[in-house]
Amino acid sequence: MKAYMQKFAQSLMLPISILPVAGLLLGIASFLDSGAISGKGNSVANFLANGGLAIIESLPILFAVGLAFGMSKDKNGAAALSGLVSFLVVTKVLDPVSMAKILHTSQDKVDIAFTGISNVFIGIICGLVTAAIYNRFKDTKLPTALAFFSGKRLVPILSAATMLVISLALMFIWPPVYNSLVSFGELISGLGPLGAGLYGFFNRLLLPFGLHHALNQVFWFDIAGINDIANFWSSKGEEGITGRYQAGLFPIMMFGMPAAALAIWKNAEKRNKKVVGSLMLAAGLASFITGITEPLEFSFLVAAPLLFGIHAVLTGISLFIAATFHWTAGFTFSAGLIDYLLSLSIPIANKPLMLLVLGVVMGIVYFVIFDFAIRKFDLKTPGRDGLMPEASKQDPSLEENANTSNEGISNKTRLIYEAIGGKENIQDIDNCATRLRLTLNDTSIVDQEKIKQSGALGNKIISDKNIQVIIGTDVQFTADELMKLQQN
Repeated sequence: MKAYMQKFAQSLMLPISILPVAGLLLGIASFLDSGAISGKGNSVANFLANGGLAIIESLPILFAVGLAFGMSKDKNGAAALSGLVSFLVVTKVLDPVSMAKILHTSQDKVDIAFTGISNVFIGIICGLVTAAIYNRFKDTKLPTALAFFSGKRLVPILSAATMLVISLALMFIWPPVYNSLVSFGELISGLGPLGAGLYGFFNRLLLPFGLHHALNQVFWFDIAGINDIANFWSSKGEEGITGRYQAGLFPIMMFGMPAAALAIWKNAEKRNKKVVGSLMLAAGLASFITGITEPLEFSFLVAAPLLFGIHAVLTGISLFIAATFHWTAGFTFSAGLIDYLLSLSIPIANKPLMLLVLGVVMGIVYFVIFDFAIRKFDLKTPGRDGLMPEASKQDPSLEENANTSNEGISNKTRLIYEAIGGKENIQDIDNCATRLRLTLNDTSIVDQEKIKQSGALGNKIISDKNIQVIIGTDVQFTADELMKLQQN
């Protein structure tokens, strides 16, 4: 179950990764003319805004297609197409017009829940069901007379049939589920700033397991009626409220985490400062500019879990403070400088410059607490007591031609491939934004020392079959190279 949830969480990254394009278009449009999002701007601004809104307003279908693709074993386009088919079937059968015909009543008497059937929650169901069908039946052979529909061609047919059955069940299940989700959203909204703080705390606490993305769906998208990202970029909702589940992350990712990196560098042994400094500088810049924090967080997560607990608490505090004072900004990918600048032109953003003030305060707090905790409890952060960043411990014999070797495969990838047991031990190769997510036959035979020698930022054994290797933002290239080795 844990492995399934991890794959689910990482598959969510595919549709989420499309959002920065929408944010860029909406940000430029709003900068050109603040009335663009409402349709009152000039022609150029409206043109760009509609391009961004096309993505924001199509999130449910993007989740259906993205999850079907991401959860399929071989990442095949047939799975994505089948996800689209599933979504079209269920949303057409259960839309208010169709329901009125099925129930032989007027449309205004159809349960209001069916007006919201096209949502991310339904998109997720369609994607997961389709992926399960694809993985089970993609190699099925039918009798000769029906051979044309064998294999991958069978999947969209089975998906459509399955979603008809699920649609029948949803006719009875969806109304109470919808009302429960609305109540849950209202409960969180009713907690106000405290709810935002609790969300921030659990958001970071779940990160080591890759499950924070699943939690994000409730607050960022239209599962429980909060829909914080889409409402912010569409400038809908209430000024000072919309964006509260995003705003408090900017001070953490732009200031808090880089300050933590500075504290880690400060406390490294003198002989290690140069190497630790380069690692922390790269990780800190990634956090500040893009909002990608995992390379930095994983540098101390295993060695100093106390710091990670402090980090989770401080994240919750930051969201609580920002929500209390109604300082709001939003992002489409993560809370880094790029998204912050784009969000400044969105009309519903409220006192976003105050987030920079909060950021400076959080930066100081992070540095002081991390610096104190590292020294007081002698925490083994990178560069202390011989705990060196792995990139610095690479075998000198590998430095020559370290970037690439024969067949365009880097020595880093070859070492990782050997360390995890090669073809005989590998079941599945996947990745998220910064980590390889590997399913093996047996993780007990993994040579963790060799992984360190490869230059990877770290690794974490999740179970007897699952391991994660922290690479950084260029992880996709390592994953592709591993797949090449696996196919040879």
